[in-house]
Amino acid sequence: MKKIKYLAEYLFIKLFFFIFKIVGYKNASNLGAKIGSMFGPLFRSKDLTTKNIKNSLPNINEVETQILIQKMWENYGRIFSEYMYIEKFRSKKLEKYLNINGLKILEKVKKDGKPVVFISGHFNNFELMAMQLELSGIKLSAVYRPLNNIFLNQTMEDLRKNFICKNQIKKGLGGVREIIKAFSNNNSIAIMIDQRVSEGEKSFLFNRATYTTTIPAQLIKKYKCPIVPVYIQRNNNIFFDITVEDPIYFNESEDISNITLKLNKWLENKISLNPDQWIWTHNKWKL
Repeated sequence: MKKIKYLAEYLFIKLFFFIFKIVGYKNASNLGAKIGSMFGPLFRSKDLTTKNIKNSLPNINEVETQILIQKMWENYGRIFSEYMYIEKFRSKKLEKYLNINGLKILEKVKKDGKPVVFISGHFNNFELMAMQLELSGIKLSAVYRPLNNIFLNQTMEDLRKNFICKNQIKKGLGGVREIIKAFSNNNSIAIMIDQRVSEGEKSFLFNRATYTTTIPAQLIKKYKCPIVPVYIQRNNNIFFDITVEDPIYFNESEDISNITLKLNKWLENKISLNPDQWIWTHNKWKL
C-alpha cells in the first residue's frame, strides 16, 4: 500500500513539475505559492506547526502566527516549483534573480585549499546555496536526507547530483564515514544543522532541548577547521540574496557541546530574521 501511495504522490508531483516547467520561472513560483498554501496544510499537522512557532516566538499573537504559517506554506510551494529551474540557475540564465554576498570569502577558501565546514539551515530555496558554493570552484560534498518516497527521491537525487552538488552524502552512520573520508581528501562539507536527528546529543534551540547534529563540532575538534555560515533570503518573492559570512574559529578548549550550542544560536538568529522563510512543520523538538 505504501508503494502505491508513493507512486500516486510521485505522479501528482511530476504533473506539477511539467506545468511549472512550461509556464516560466516567475509564473511557476507564483503558482507554487498558491499550491503550497492550498495543499501544504493537508500533509502536515497544523497543531504541531502552530505549537513550534508559539513555543519559539512567544511574542507574536494568534493573527501573526496564522499569517506566518500562510507565508511559510507559500514559500514552501515556491521552493517546490523552483526545482524545475535549478538547471537555469546553475547555467546562470537566471543569475539576475540571485545576488551573492561574500564572494571574497569563497575565493579565499578556494585559494587556501584547506577544507571548511559550511553550515546553514532550510531557509527558503536552500538548494541554491550548495549550488553556488560548488560553482565558486570549491571542492564540496553536501549532506542530504533522502526522501521517504522512493520514486520521488530518485528524481531529487538526480537533480541534486547534476545541478546542485555532484558529491552528495546521505545522512546517517554510513554518511559520517563518507564525510570524514571526503574531509580527509580536502573536500569541504556543506551541512544543514537544523535537520532533526533521532538520537545524539541534546542541545538547545529557542531555549528548548532538541537532538542536534554534532558533525560540525566533531570536524572542528578533529581537524581544527573553521565554520563558514551561509544564509539565503528571499526578496520580492522571486529574488534571492545569498550571504557567505566570515569564517568562525573556535578555541581548542571548547568542547563539542559548547560548539554545537553556539551554532544553534547562529541558526536561531537567522530563523528570527525571516521566520516565515524557515520550515516549522518538522517535529524538531521531539525527544
